[in-house]
Amino acid sequence: MALQYLWWIAAAILVGVEMMTGTFYLLIVALACVAGGVVAMFGLETGWQWGIAAAIEVAGTLAVNRWKARFMKQPKLSNNLDVGQRVSVIEWHDDGTARVQYRGTQWDGLLDSAATPKREQMVIVEMRGSQLVLGPVPA
Repeated sequence: MALQYLWWIAAAILVGVEMMTGTFYLLIVALACVAGGVVAMFGLETGWQWGIAAAIEVAGTLAVNRWKARFMKQPKLSNNLDVGQRVSVIEWHDDGTARVQYRGTQWDGLLDSAATPKREQMVIVEMRGSQLVLGPVPA
């Protein structure tokens, strides 16, 4: 059996496994195997086949990493049921902290960033100990 067929069989197996995982990385390895098969079909030596397959793999992995970083932002997930709830701000202090009314009592709050505008109604973004981290109310 010609070496090119082994490359293509490996690519087919990797595509099948990729369909079960959904990570895109095995798809890049499969594309590298296809490139190795094409190079083998043109009669280049085994070293060239592995070298081109490795170059395709590195370039593809970098491309997938960039794509995932750009388009697949993971939302902040929290099992804290207070996150996302609205609070009423009683007063803002000079240091950027606030006193807020939430669940029938008063809490200490602070802004999630310096760019967040101070409003009378805010949303809990996270909790740090007994302090509520506040963000703007979504539109």
